[in-house]
This record gives sequence, C-alpha cells and structure tokens, in this order.
Amino acid sequence: MEPAAPLPGAGASGKISAGFVLDSSVNLKHVKRGYHCLVSNAMYFLVLPLLAAAAARFSALTADDLRLLWNQLQYNLISVVLFSAVVVFLLTIYFMKSPRPVYLLDYACYKPGELQKCSREGYLERAKLTGAFTAESLAFQERVIERSGLGQQTYLPESIARIPANPCMAEARKEAEAVMFGAIDELLGKTEVKPKDIGILIVNCSLFNPTPSLSSMIVNHYKLRGNILSYNLGGMGCSAGLISVDLAKHLLQAKPNSYCLIVSTENITLNWYLGNTRSMLLSNCLFRVGGAAILLSNRRSDRRLAKYQLLHTVRTHKGADDNSYRCVFQEEDPAGRVGVSLSKDLTSIAGEALKTNITTLGPLILPISEQLLFFASLLARSLLRLKTLRPYIPDFKLAFDHLCAHAGGRGVLDELQKNLRLTERHMEPSRMTLHRFGNTSSSSLWYELAYTEAKGRMMKGDRTWQIAFGAGFKCNSAVWRALRTVEPSQEKNPWIDEIESFPVRA
Repeated sequence: MEPAAPLPGAGASGKISAGFVLDSSVNLKHVKRGYHCLVSNAMYFLVLPLLAAAAARFSALTADDLRLLWNQLQYNLISVVLFSAVVVFLLTIYFMKSPRPVYLLDYACYKPGELQKCSREGYLERAKLTGAFTAESLAFQERVIERSGLGQQTYLPESIARIPANPCMAEARKEAEAVMFGAIDELLGKTEVKPKDIGILIVNCSLFNPTPSLSSMIVNHYKLRGNILSYNLGGMGCSAGLISVDLAKHLLQAKPNSYCLIVSTENITLNWYLGNTRSMLLSNCLFRVGGAAILLSNRRSDRRLAKYQLLHTVRTHKGADDNSYRCVFQEEDPAGRVGVSLSKDLTSIAGEALKTNITTLGPLILPISEQLLFFASLLARSLLRLKTLRPYIPDFKLAFDHLCAHAGGRGVLDELQKNLRLTERHMEPSRMTLHRFGNTSSSSLWYELAYTEAKGRMMKGDRTWQIAFGAGFKCNSAVWRALRTVEPSQEKNPWIDEIESFPVRA
C-alpha cells in the first residue's frame, strides 16, 4: 500500500512546515488588523452615507423650497432663539463643571557627577571594605548584580562612593539636597517659572523622612511663598511618584490657575544595609542615586507651552492582603540592623496588582475593538461555560505608543513583557534606564520618558503609559498625551550626550 501524499506545505515526514504555520499567522494578523480598522472606524462608515444622503437631498432643493424654509424659520423665531439659548446655557454649564485639564510643562532628571559613578566590581569592592558582610553575603551580592540588569555606570551617593564610606544623617541630607536642588534648578531653568509662582509642592521619598521634612527643605531653599500647599509622602515605595501625580491632579482641579511642583526621589545613604540577611541585601544591589522634578499646570493658556496633557490616573492598593502588605517590608534583622526585606513572592504579587490595575485602566484607554473581544471572551467563559477557553488578554499595544514601566529589576520587567505581550521596543526605555542608572525608585519613570524623547520617538498625539509598583503593595498608572513633537536637539536631559550608545545588550 503506498504512503499517503504529504499535505501541501508539509515535509517528507508529513508534518506541516513552518512556512505553512507562518502563512496562517500572517493571514490571521491581517484579519485582526482589518477587524480593528473596521470597528475603530465604524462611526465614519455609518455617518458618512447619511451625510452624503443629506447633502444630495439638500442639493436637490429648489430656490422656492429654500425660500419656504426661510419663511418657516422667521415665523418660529422665538422657538429658534429659545432653543439656541438653552444649548448655549448647557454648553456653558458643561465647560464650567468639567475637570480642568492638567498639563505637564516640563520635567528634569538629576544626573550625578563622574566621581559618583560605580561599576559592578566597584560596588563589590566597597562592600568588601566595610567588613560588614560575610564571604557568603558578598558572593550572593555578586550573583545578584550580575543578573540584575545594571550596567557599569550607575551612581552611588558620595557618602558610599568614597572610601571609607560614611553613612550618617548629615551625609543623607547632603544627598537629598544635591538630588532635589539639582533637578529643580534645571527644571526652573527650562520653564522660566519663578519659585514664588508655585502654589503646590509635593515631595515623595519613601525611606528618608527627616525633621524638618524634605518639602520644608525645598521651601526654605527656594523661599517659596507662605501659603503654599506642601505635602511630604513617605513610606509609599517606588510607585509614590504616580501617587504624587494623582494627588497633584486632584489639587489642581480644585485650585484654579496654579503650578504644582513634584519632586520624586529616594535616599541611599542611611538605607545601605550592612547585614547578612539575603532578602535585605537585594536592595543594596539594585538601588542607585536618582531623582526628578516635574512641573504641572492647570492654566489653559499653558497648553501651547506644555509637553503633555494628563489623561488618566489609576491607583491600585492590595494592602488588605497580608502577603501583599509584607512583600516589601522595612524591619530589623536578627542582629538588629535595619533593612528592607523583599519577598520571594514579589513578582507574583506584582502580577496580581497589575491585573487589578489594568482591569480598571483598560476600558479607559483600549479601543472599542479590543473591549468587544474581551467582552465576548468573558461571555463565552461565563454564560456558555466554555471553561477550556483561555481568557482573552487585550492587546495594550493598541492603546499607547510608549511605555515607561518602573525599572525595579530585570525579573519584574520580564514578567510585565510576557504578561502583556509587549515588544522589545516597548521595554527598551525601562531596560536601558535600569542598565544606565539602576533602580532610582519613583523617579525611574522620568528617566525612561527622557530616553524616549532623546531617541526622537515622541510625536504629537502619542500616548505614553507610565506604570509603577511599590510597597504596600501598590500598582499605579498614568497616561499622558503629547501636545507637541519633542525635538531631541532642543532638549536637555540625562541621556542626550550619550544616547547614540543605546540600546546596549544587557
């Protein structure tokens, strides 16, 4: 009996070739693209024929028909005037009650000096010189750093970069002043806004909260006005920068014609862990010096000057769950040394927080075509009881043009990319920020946005999604729309002098 002929596109073994599978996936890709195009433009497809029919009907009217129509309007003049007055009144109420737009005028990221640069080997040498770590702890830190995604040019504070290290309160204040004032000075130079014009100040730093506060430090240094609304957020982790943005949005919508200055940073000096508990050594390997200053405005006249407009903020807090609450926890080790412990379940907990956050964010930003697919999948699983059908994961790539995901570590970025099916180009700003600057906590999102701008990728109308994770456990999002194309040649940011060297292979 002769063997059956192989299927078209199959090899001698009868298996379907990769070319056939590739053709099928390409065809499905075109089908899905056509579906998105059809659904996204459905309104045009429905309205245009009606407009065309109305135009044809109007063009068929004779002069007598038009004269008759005009006479009817004259006889009903009172009705027309009343109707117009009601429309104008309702529009006025709408614009008065609608939330004020929030604009991002500009921002600045702090870039430390050359003397603070520290290679991976340099960090391990400094750690060895402290005499605080056992051989096992040093070997553990070396393994973590090699797999962390950090490069050879991250920055340590002066108190730790020098030999011998000198972590103390005075040095911690010096680090905070250098980072905050450096970023604010650059921002004020960019925007030419006077310090006295700033009506709201929000500072977030999770682990360093001196008295007087960091916000008071800024008020004193820049001689800000006495009635300024000042807020100092502490203990809120790496997602506190977006909490600051959300707080600023609510304050700006309640206080007309105001500027809001946000300062996002973290302090390393007093939080360098000098013990041997492995879960607490992770932060030593990942966190580095950095900070950002952001200026927001609710003045409509600032739209022409602003870079971005804030579209949405979504905050998710999983602190009611004990495992989530304790996954990033500051405490003492058995020897009494204070450190921040990172749970081995951090990645999975971050995934759950992300799922909750994007469930709320999705309907706000996803095109209607993706929402219909998700709803159809949900109906099939619940009403038709097709439990074997995998839940449909919306394609978030259709909802934004750029992604700034908190550069907390390679593992979290890998999970985010896999779960949302993102491309390497979407993850590039986050991976390169981790490589060049390390984990700079809440300010990392702004280094990533600066990377996108330095690459010349930010075009007018582009939407950017910022997402960050933090202790508590929290997952927060912000979505911005670019109000103008950002020209790299006109920008001053921490990447601009070396952007041609990126991306690099980590």
